[in-house]
Amino acid sequence: MSQLEINSSNEEDQQDFVTYFADVIIPIPLPGTYTYRVPRAMQDYLVPGCRVIVQFGRKKIYTGIVSAVHTHAPKVYEAKLIIECLDTNPSVNDYQLKLFSWMAEYYMCTVGEVLNAGLPSGLKLNSESFIQLNPDFTSTDDVVFSDQENKILDALETNDRLSYEDVAAVLGIKMIHPVLKDLIQKGRILLYEQVKDKYKPKRKRIIVLDDKYLDAEQELQALFADLEKRPKQLDVLLKYLSQIGMDGNQRSTVSVDKSVLTEAGVSASALKTLCKNEIFHEHEVIVSRLDSSVGRPSHEGVLSEGQLAALSEITEGFQANKPVLLHGVTGSGKTEIYIELIKQAIESGGQVLYLLPEIALTTQIVARLHKVFGSELGIYHSKYSDNERVEIWNQVNEGKVNLVAGVRSSVFLPFQELNLIIIDEEHESSFKQYDPAPRYHARDTAIWLANLHQANVLLGTATPSLDSYQNALDGKYHLVELLERFGSGSLPKFKLANILTSRKNKRMQGDFTPELIDEITQALERKEQVILFQNRRGYSPYLICNDCNHVPKCQSCDVSLTYHMHSNHLVCHYCGFKDAVPATCEACGSTAIRTVGVGTEKIEEDLKILLPEAHIQRMDQDTTRSKYAYQNIIDRFENGETDILVGTQMLSKGLDFDNVSLVGVFDYDRIVHFPDFRSHERAFQLITQVSGRAGRKDDKGLVVIQTGEPEGGLLQLILRGDYKGFFQQEILERSSFNYPPFYRMIKIVLKHKEQHVLQQAAMAYVATLMAELGKKRVLGPQTPVIGRIRNLYIEEVFLKVEKKGVSIQKVKELVYRLSIDLKKKKEFNSLRLYFDVDPV
Repeated sequence: MSQLEINSSNEEDQQDFVTYFADVIIPIPLPGTYTYRVPRAMQDYLVPGCRVIVQFGRKKIYTGIVSAVHTHAPKVYEAKLIIECLDTNPSVNDYQLKLFSWMAEYYMCTVGEVLNAGLPSGLKLNSESFIQLNPDFTSTDDVVFSDQENKILDALETNDRLSYEDVAAVLGIKMIHPVLKDLIQKGRILLYEQVKDKYKPKRKRIIVLDDKYLDAEQELQALFADLEKRPKQLDVLLKYLSQIGMDGNQRSTVSVDKSVLTEAGVSASALKTLCKNEIFHEHEVIVSRLDSSVGRPSHEGVLSEGQLAALSEITEGFQANKPVLLHGVTGSGKTEIYIELIKQAIESGGQVLYLLPEIALTTQIVARLHKVFGSELGIYHSKYSDNERVEIWNQVNEGKVNLVAGVRSSVFLPFQELNLIIIDEEHESSFKQYDPAPRYHARDTAIWLANLHQANVLLGTATPSLDSYQNALDGKYHLVELLERFGSGSLPKFKLANILTSRKNKRMQGDFTPELIDEITQALERKEQVILFQNRRGYSPYLICNDCNHVPKCQSCDVSLTYHMHSNHLVCHYCGFKDAVPATCEACGSTAIRTVGVGTEKIEEDLKILLPEAHIQRMDQDTTRSKYAYQNIIDRFENGETDILVGTQMLSKGLDFDNVSLVGVFDYDRIVHFPDFRSHERAFQLITQVSGRAGRKDDKGLVVIQTGEPEGGLLQLILRGDYKGFFQQEILERSSFNYPPFYRMIKIVLKHKEQHVLQQAAMAYVATLMAELGKKRVLGPQTPVIGRIRNLYIEEVFLKVEKKGVSIQKVKELVYRLSIDLKKKKEFNSLRLYFDVDPV
């Protein structure tokens, strides 16, 4: 805060000097930007895109982004001064500022929420609280300090300041706030905030031999002779020369990481002496956290005739300035086509964004891209640390990285010369951000971003979304089809295992039909690998009491707790609540408690009993929390160390394994009958994709689907691989019932801690919407499947708006205005309300 006062006092009031103002985007969920005065010292270099520190309200300090600089003072409030500018060059470019604005408008959120999602945490400064002694304190007899307070005061006598962590260490307790509150009330200490930078560059100490020894062979030989009587120092020199690869005058580098020498066992004191005598020099340097050690070897991939024809058609689509939809069956070699297009884009001087739906998929794709593009490749996803993401951001901004592979957040990166965007597995719902705002779809956002940059867009998938395929048929996209697998690979066979029949005949082994167990056993005997797909993690969906049918539920959500055997806990997958597994029923006291249903953890456990010799691994959210967990699991499976891989839907997203001959699918019926108008589309995509993991090379794979409805019409389409038949059937229903892609949808979610207040608000809101938009366009209010999460009750309203003849922008403005009017009412002022545009 002192900086703000200093800046205020330094401003001279000169009538002939133009006062500049800056509109600043602040990462808070409030609409619009906020105008601040630009200090005169900043006027020469402050431009849109720069990060600035600003005060918002009485105490809050934020890192904001300048969106515009002008000379118009705000009319409603007096503009505060910008405290500090953090950039010499903008961190955000004009393309990004336009993207932020478009996303806020289209997805009905604030531009501050977009900035909060888009800017890496490492580029946002935060403040830390400190305490110090109050220099104006006057001791009186009636002020008495407790033992804990005296400990803090003693520590402050020897330290200028203490952080909250320091105070906790001094007292040996976590609950320090009551003690600090008392000291502040007594006037003995002051509390203040200090702004600090989250991003810290990585530094290391390096050792370099003095130039005279590096440049002159005679000087180096004389040094050897001089150090013969000092063997420890000679050992340092020899270790150093071996590290830099020096052979005569040939060397690969001149610097060596100090830690490499110390870890090699050299004497630290000998090294220190050599530096003191200026034979060696020690420096601290900033280094990248990102792996840049991979070179760029030539790529020897040869495209087949089908791939070359597809490549030619894609180029035609690009020349027509249309997004291209590549419908290629699993194993058709779409990635090889992507690589060829990336090479062409980079060679023309452009940047490429390769969007992937899951972090799990990036690990395998990145390995392939590294072999071709080496250090030109950057990776961007949430498993990277804040510091690593800042370095990727800066490298893209500086044009040092030409290719970025990443998940949906990669659309926010500061591309300057974006030439091509590839959206792999474009149908995936993982591209949609659900919470928090902005609730954007990365595929649709990427298409808008490409239009902004005048870049090409390629959407690739074996199972196109109905929206994208309809766009292709309508001529908005250019359609390219690749319907045969690459080389000698062929599509897998299917076998249906009837769960109902097996249970009736008492032939089930746990949750495994005899057909699936037999095929797993035969595959393992042939030394082949197996993938088992169950789209539910945990051991069992829930526990139930046999005597009273009581099911343990979450305290904060209307959902049963999932049993996780490994941690021996009941867990809520919505709010994270954990509870111990009860020994007796909490309702009736019975000990007859059993598990119901099956999750990936139970499948893994049952397999260990049924096939004790098999090496089994599980890949789901519980086993992939650490940074390299995905990579380790995939590497072990690729190397043949794992026989059976059990996992959730992350297994379906484009992974390619040579030795997988069998895929087993659990709970097909639950996937199909989920209460959502897209359930059939998702089921077709999910089962087709996971089936595509089998038989990727010469041998034809087998897919065993466990189901109670083997004659189902959708299942027959999946068995035939008949996407067009499925599309024609599904698109008729969408058209009849006014669903996307023929209508736009907006989901409005209302939340409140009191159910009756929520219902009153929802009914009142729906009444105003129907009065303005008509009853046919408004559905609800309705309670979702999970009607309460984190102690907040939920109601949903759906708007269906035809694409022709109605301005969707005016509809959004109306819906937003009516929501503001609703929340102005006293009884609804604590209501939470948000919008989900184009929900999936």
